[in-house]
Amino acid sequence: MPGGLLLAAIDDPDPVIFLEPKRLYNGPFDGHHDRPVESWKTSDLSEVDEGYRPIPLGTAKLRREGADVTVLTYGTMVHVALAAVEESGVDGEVIDLRTLVPLDLETILASVRKTGRCVVVHEATLTSGYGAELAALVQRECFWHLEAPIYRVAGWDTPYPHAQEWDYFPGPARIVENLRAVMEA
Repeated sequence: MPGGLLLAAIDDPDPVIFLEPKRLYNGPFDGHHDRPVESWKTSDLSEVDEGYRPIPLGTAKLRREGADVTVLTYGTMVHVALAAVEESGVDGEVIDLRTLVPLDLETILASVRKTGRCVVVHEATLTSGYGAELAALVQRECFWHLEAPIYRVAGWDTPYPHAQEWDYFPGPARIVENLRAVMEA
């Protein structure tokens, strides 16, 4: 329930920056920007629990269980990562971070220790993006458990001529390529 995070943000006595993906305003997102938008009216995801149920800040959510590689992501990229894992043939565990500060380090580390591999996916640029911080944390805390380098899939650092908006963001194909590469590393 996405509203649960917003409730927790409103209740928190400290300042909270709450970001929500614009892409989800039009309807559920299957991870492919080039497919037609589905209406929320026909989606099971449009159902909202009644009552007041805040989701505690700093709690990640396991979106897909897997054994081969941990995919750390948040926001719109959760949907893209889920699509990529399904298309890749790799048994990926997808962790939706939900909040970046506080970060649910316990969930992240438990997953990476289990799989031995990690791919970080986010929309921001590769250079100076939040994924670099995640990779550093995982490297420091899981060094002896890692069976391959940590891979990062992110937006391009520099725009290029004639690119469409969605070209800057990672799509399922780029994530699939990295999932397969980390398995071969």
